[in-house]
Amino acid sequence: MITMKEMCKKLSEAANTLAIVETKCKNDALKKVANSLNINKKMILNANKKDIEEAKRNNMKESLIDRLRLNEERIDDMVKGIETIIKLKDPIWKSNNVWTLENGLTISKMSVPLGVIGIIYESRPNVTVDAFSLALKSGNGILLRGGSSAINSNRALVNVIKEGLKESDISEDVIAFVDTTDRSVIHEMLTMNEYIDLIIPRGGAELIQFVVKNATVPTIETGVGNCHIFVDDSADVQKSIDIIENAKAQRPGVCNACETVLIHKNIAKNVLPKLYDCLHNRVEMRGCEKTQSIIPIKEATNADWAEEYLDYIVAIKIVENMDEAISHIYKYGTKHSEAILTESLHNANLFTRKVDAAAVYVNASTRFTDGSQFGFGAEMGISTQKIHARGPIGLDELVSMKYKIIGNGQIRE
Repeated sequence: MITMKEMCKKLSEAANTLAIVETKCKNDALKKVANSLNINKKMILNANKKDIEEAKRNNMKESLIDRLRLNEERIDDMVKGIETIIKLKDPIWKSNNVWTLENGLTISKMSVPLGVIGIIYESRPNVTVDAFSLALKSGNGILLRGGSSAINSNRALVNVIKEGLKESDISEDVIAFVDTTDRSVIHEMLTMNEYIDLIIPRGGAELIQFVVKNATVPTIETGVGNCHIFVDDSADVQKSIDIIENAKAQRPGVCNACETVLIHKNIAKNVLPKLYDCLHNRVEMRGCEKTQSIIPIKEATNADWAEEYLDYIVAIKIVENMDEAISHIYKYGTKHSEAILTESLHNANLFTRKVDAAAVYVNASTRFTDGSQFGFGAEMGISTQKIHARGPIGLDELVSMKYKIIGNGQIRE
C-alpha cells in the first residue's frame, strides 16, 4: 500500500503541471468528469446505499443521514455545479494590478495556484466532487480525506472522476484519495508541509478544532454554524414565519441552518403563536421564560444558546431590542451566517454593519450561504476566519500571488 508521503509526493508532482494548463484543457477535463458522473450514476448510488445502511445500523440521526444520502437529483446537482465552474472565469495568471516605477520597471501582481490542497471532511459525499472541480479549475492538486461514514460513496466518486480524467489531457494523478478509515492518517496530512500547501477542515467543531490546533500546514478554518435570525419589531410576520421555517426545517443538518431565533418583545405575541403552529409538529422548540409564557414549549438552558443542533431543534429568545439581539449573537454566534427580518432600512443597515459574521442577511434565509447559491458552482467550505478567505470558498479564494517584474537592464544603486 502506498504511504501518505508517497501519495503526497506524486500528487505534488502532478499539481505542478497544472499551473500552466490552458483554460480550455481544464474545462474539457471537467466536461469529461461530468459525463462520467452521468454515466455511472447507478454505481455511485449502489455504493452510497451501503453507507446509508451502515449509518442506520450505527443509529446515526436522520438529519445527518440526509447529509450522507445521494440520489439522482443530488448527482445532477454535482454535474450542474461542474457546468457552472466551467463557465466561470479562470482565476489563474490574471492581474488587475499593474504599475510602472520611475526607473522603468513594470510590476504585475499575478494570480497563481496554491499548489496542493488537502481537505478533511465529514459525511457529505458531494464535497468530493465539489472540491475536485474547484481545485482543477484553479490549477491545484487535491488530496481528499472523507469521513468513514461515506467511505464507499467517496471511493466510487473518486474512481468516476479518475475515469473522466483518463479521457482528457490532464493526469488522473491531480486527485488523490485517502482510502482508509484509519484516523491516524489525519496526523500525517496535517504535518506534510513539504507537499501540501493548504489544509481545509470541513465538518463539526471537534474536527475543525483538532485540525487547527495540530496542523503545521497552513489552514483555513471553516465554520461551525450557530446561526441566528433576529425578528425586528417592524418585521412582516408572515414573511418572517416563511423565512424561519425554511432556515430551520428545510435541511437542518447543515451548517447554514438557523439554530436560534431572537424575537423583539414588541412583536413576540404576534409571531410566536404562528411560528408554533408552523413548526411544533416537526421541530422541537425550546424557549426562554418569556417565550414559554406565550407558547407551550420546553425551557431553553444556557447550553442551548451555544448549540449547533444540526437537527430538528430550535432555541427561541425574546429580546428587549436590537442591541440585545446583537449582543447575544456576539456572545454565542460562530461568525457564520446571521439574519435580520425587518421593514426598517435603518435597522437593516445597522444590523449588517454591527454583526460580525461571514454572511449577514436582510429578509432572507440563512440557507443561502452556499457556494452554489452564490454562483460559485461549488465551495470548499465556508470560512469563518478573517484572513485571506471569508464566506464560501470558491475559485478566487484558491489562489496565491506572484509578482512579475519586467525590466530593460535596470540595476539597483
